Amino acid sequence: MAASQPLIAQISGATHDYGKIRALDNVSLELPSGRMVGVIGPDGAGKSTLLGLIAGARKLQAGSVTVLGGDMAKARHRQSVCTRIAYMPQGLGKNLYQEISVSENLTFFGTLFGLSASERDARIHRLAAATGLLPFLDRPAGKLSGGMKQKLGLCCALIHDPDLLILDEPTTGVDPLSRRQFWTLIGDLRHERPTMSVVVSTAYMDEASYCDQLIVMDHARVLASGTAEELRARTGEQDLEAVFVALQPGQKSQSRRLVIPPRKPSTEAPVIVARNLTFRFGSFTAVDRVSFTIERGEIFGFLGSNGSGKTTTMKMLTGLLAPTEGEAEVCGRPVDASDLSIRRRVGFMSQSFSLYGELTVRQNLLLHARLFHLAADQVKDRIASLLADVGLVDYADAQANSLPLGVRQRLSLAVAIVHDPELLILDEPTSGVDPQARDEFWRLLADLSRSRNVTIFVSTHFMGEAMRCDRISLMHAGRVLICDTPQNVIASKGGTDLEEAFIAYIEDAEASSSAPKAAAPPAETLQKVEVSSGRSTFMPARRILAYAKCETLSLMRDPVRLAFAFLGSFIMLLIFGYGVSSDVTNLSYAAFDHDNTPESRSYLANFSSSTYFIEKGAIHSLDEMEQRLKSNDITLAIEIPPNFGRLVERGSDWQVSALIDGANTSRAATIEGYVQQAHNLFSDQRDRESSAPASSDPTTSLMVRYRYNPTAESIYSIGPSVPGMLLMMFLAILMAVSVAREKEIGTITNFYATPTTRLEFLIGKQLPYVGVGMINFLLMTATVLFLFEVPLKGDGLALALGALLYVAAATGYGLFISTFTSSQVAAVFAGAVLSMLPTMQFSGMMQPVSTLEGGARVMGWLWPTSYYVHMSVGAFTKGLGFSDMATDLLALSLFGPAFLLLSMLLLRKQEK
Repeated sequence: MAASQPLIAQISGATHDYGKIRALDNVSLELPSGRMVGVIGPDGAGKSTLLGLIAGARKLQAGSVTVLGGDMAKARHRQSVCTRIAYMPQGLGKNLYQEISVSENLTFFGTLFGLSASERDARIHRLAAATGLLPFLDRPAGKLSGGMKQKLGLCCALIHDPDLLILDEPTTGVDPLSRRQFWTLIGDLRHERPTMSVVVSTAYMDEASYCDQLIVMDHARVLASGTAEELRARTGEQDLEAVFVALQPGQKSQSRRLVIPPRKPSTEAPVIVARNLTFRFGSFTAVDRVSFTIERGEIFGFLGSNGSGKTTTMKMLTGLLAPTEGEAEVCGRPVDASDLSIRRRVGFMSQSFSLYGELTVRQNLLLHARLFHLAADQVKDRIASLLADVGLVDYADAQANSLPLGVRQRLSLAVAIVHDPELLILDEPTSGVDPQARDEFWRLLADLSRSRNVTIFVSTHFMGEAMRCDRISLMHAGRVLICDTPQNVIASKGGTDLEEAFIAYIEDAEASSSAPKAAAPPAETLQKVEVSSGRSTFMPARRILAYAKCETLSLMRDPVRLAFAFLGSFIMLLIFGYGVSSDVTNLSYAAFDHDNTPESRSYLANFSSSTYFIEKGAIHSLDEMEQRLKSNDITLAIEIPPNFGRLVERGSDWQVSALIDGANTSRAATIEGYVQQAHNLFSDQRDRESSAPASSDPTTSLMVRYRYNPTAESIYSIGPSVPGMLLMMFLAILMAVSVAREKEIGTITNFYATPTTRLEFLIGKQLPYVGVGMINFLLMTATVLFLFEVPLKGDGLALALGALLYVAAATGYGLFISTFTSSQVAAVFAGAVLSMLPTMQFSGMMQPVSTLEGGARVMGWLWPTSYYVHMSVGAFTKGLGFSDMATDLLALSLFGPAFLLLSMLLLRKQEK
């Protein structure tokens, strides 16, 4: 590279490991400014890691990365240049929030990058018009097609007019027309801003030809770097796919062109017959009167634009969806969603990897062999044969999650054919896979079709793959536009290749449809937007509110999380209020009266007249007594012996037997107290009625009254205390899931690659759930007041202030949990366990904190629920006022900031 040519980025000796896997091995590169640099390589070569390091979204482990004149290992430099960098991660819409609209996504990104409202709105209009998204600004991002999602992702990346644009396989899984539009937009942007640098990784070699410079990677190293012409001259190949294969170590002599032999005509009945298949999601027609036939042993390509209905059609043919109208036959039998026998004759490979990542390759095959009821004596040989046939012998004992994408796809294929199906249905099986891996995959398909006469129904966005099919069907907007051989499809439009014919058919279909058309781009170019100087003063608050609004909208449009947030605690409170009680009442008992005298009946009257006991039919034998206790018909049996009345009349010693069901020890102890009280009442009454002279010794008695709860009903304790437990549990779970969800779906990259600080991100995520918590507090308080009829005697405003502080503590604790959980499932379990156990054991719900000892007592002091429960129970039952709650309020005010500070220290601003 010429010494005078400026650099946008320089990488020196970069090495990066994921556990035992090396993603980058001493990589050194220089990326020129104002150029488009393409990074190509097989799956697992290290492309995404390299781009993440350049963007500052991934933490540098070894070496140096200099971008825009500074060291990306330094947080201060990353913070200063992130407004000049745009990073679009790999995956369809991975940087988008699916529940909010196109306009709301763009507004969110514009706010994060410091645009004023007027600047932001102008950029949104210009970008949306340029990409054809203007008619769809109100549509949720999750309901866009794949191509539209990628366009929106690009708009979000370009909203702040960056100097460096980093795109990680931006068109993977996108149809040819959308890909062409995407690259046309990139070209227009570069023409308008020649100084903007672009770094892009891609699996499409035709896209690599757009780049000024190419970097070829494999096994964590850079194999070659130069212009396309330089690489062609180096390898002696003209086709870029052939250049790519030739540059792989050892491939120059081994590479061989994939040629699929012609299919012999079949005289058998068609394997698939579709007649006017239609499927509707509500009022939306996803598949509209689709008809075609597929012969045995045929490779049938299913092409179409994103969202055209290909996957829905495939699911109807496999019995996973029942058609709204029309009919389909597979292997000579009508497809019935409830008929599992059809599925045993069909192998289905879904668009996304859907195997068990924690299992090894061999274990996944063994599991699916058993699911399809392969004979036990055949399983071992079948798995060994598959491992050899699809080239997985070296990966047999590796976990599925650790495999490169191309190897994962081979595993998915092996699983789909483990039961030796007659029909194989593949939904975009090579999306995101490099050319070499795609060729190997298609060699397997060709062998299945030509050697084993397996019918293959495959959808793809690669036109090179479509040319390998015997026939293809082109679908758009739920309808089949043409069904013929690839050569005839090309000839029908007079084009030179299949991609031209595909685009021509889609454009003709769109021109004749009534679908909304994109407005023409405005005449003005996308001028560089200058961020207002007042940004430093107001931007932290604006970014916090942007995250808060985004989270609020996402929550309100997600019915599952919304129901959990507002109904979960209410339902649980009802369960606790009505189903959990320490009151022991309505005790069923029966008497086995051997005496049957006035004295025995008087003794039993102390039980029948009590509000605690319910009398059941008399017992007539010891066997009956045992049986009724065992069957839970009664919990207490009273046996009065013969001559009981005579002994009482004489003043002699007497005794009665009481048999208590002791299966529940605490309940049995309470029943024993009730029995003893009734027994003593009869005994005292007989003493008073006795004619014996009174004792000269004075008698004393103790009168016990319950202060604050005269009736000693447990609802007066449970009602005010359970909301504290539920607020902690539900808010901790919701808060932890909110952040873990960003990690799981990939939107956490927006935090890594934007100027958002840790504190801004955490507070922005927290604020909506503080509001959720306060609504839950009001809802549960009203339930306790009006449904459980527990009066609030103290200061309600002071209690509400305590609830606000407690909610801040509970959500802060959820943020802390989110720092060490990376999936929503883990966040739910961690949030539930780590909130419930301390709350139940150390908050005073089971026993007062003052009675705890050692570490348990310290834990009680350090747990916010202890202070809130004390406040809540005191406000309801003791009439505590603000001054009485001041100590608890002060303690609660410390927990929220403490958890927030701890979360801020533990939250990573870069991915490892």
